[in-house]
Amino acid sequence: MRENLTRWLYQAMGFQNGLARTQRIESISKATKLNKTEPKEDQMDISTDVKYISWLKEHPSALSSFEEMMDVAKGKWVVVFLDYDGTLSPIVNDPERAFMSDMMRSAVRDVAKLYPTAIISGRSRQKVYGFVKLDDVFYAGSHGMDIMGPAIQASCYDGKYQSKALDQKGNELTVFQPAQDFLPSIEKMLNELEETTSEINGALVEDNRFCISVHYRHVLQEDLGLLEKKVQTLVAKYPGFHLTRGKKVIEIRPSIKWNKGDALVYLLETLGFTNSSDVLPIYIGDDKTDEDAFKVLNSRGQGYPIIVSSNPRDTMASYSLRDPSEVLSFLIRLARWGEVSAV
Repeated sequence: MRENLTRWLYQAMGFQNGLARTQRIESISKATKLNKTEPKEDQMDISTDVKYISWLKEHPSALSSFEEMMDVAKGKWVVVFLDYDGTLSPIVNDPERAFMSDMMRSAVRDVAKLYPTAIISGRSRQKVYGFVKLDDVFYAGSHGMDIMGPAIQASCYDGKYQSKALDQKGNELTVFQPAQDFLPSIEKMLNELEETTSEINGALVEDNRFCISVHYRHVLQEDLGLLEKKVQTLVAKYPGFHLTRGKKVIEIRPSIKWNKGDALVYLLETLGFTNSSDVLPIYIGDDKTDEDAFKVLNSRGQGYPIIVSSNPRDTMASYSLRDPSEVLSFLIRLARWGEVSAV
């Protein structure tokens, strides 16, 4: 039973070397049976496999489902949206060292040559660009509150928050910043936070331009309550802000109706796909904040929301990828599919 479940799991996840992995796990499993001191761990593995297999039925691997997905994409305009941390780069202990690999950068570059591509991140736009270093990609930082997109300005959005800019190559783009009015308060909060959290070892305050991230990955368990209280006390002084949570991070964000889903809609509109039935957006992300974009795609009834997760979790995504390495494989296949389709 154990061996059959494992074989099915790796096939469902689209691993090319699934048999080798399965055989290795089978040998480990047999060795474990001989060691009576570790039955609980093996039972836990079986339980995890079963839960993941069940979850995969609802959110199948985008790798094993690739051909089926691309059959629908034929004759449509594909647009690609990507989160950064946990999607294009692994989650790391030091957020300043969340570097993407050269292979991932090459894959994103190849995809961007074929399809309009945007990276939507909770990081500041400038910081994400510093990691990605590609000019043929649109960037939306601060959970979509700082967008550098197509040159066309969307008439249905307040022109006050849209301005012209040039990219590194001198191409004209539009910068859209709907939370612009909050910047003075954000700068004050940032200074206060850095001072008030300085006594808590491991706490890291990150300036993400239109939102503030307080990382606690290195904070001792006994200090977490104090850190959270300090953050909540500060935010209470600024009624125009609220708290959200991510992976080992507390975020302070302006209380405006704007999220990654809104950024996705804005970019589609400025790309000329406002009411198009011929567009097929693909959004890949691993964070809770990406669920807003998944929700938009589901409401439009078009596109593929893809969650990056190696564990079963509640999500509005239709498909899944385990980790950034599978994201890389998917992007490589997407670029190759696009090249063949263009011939």
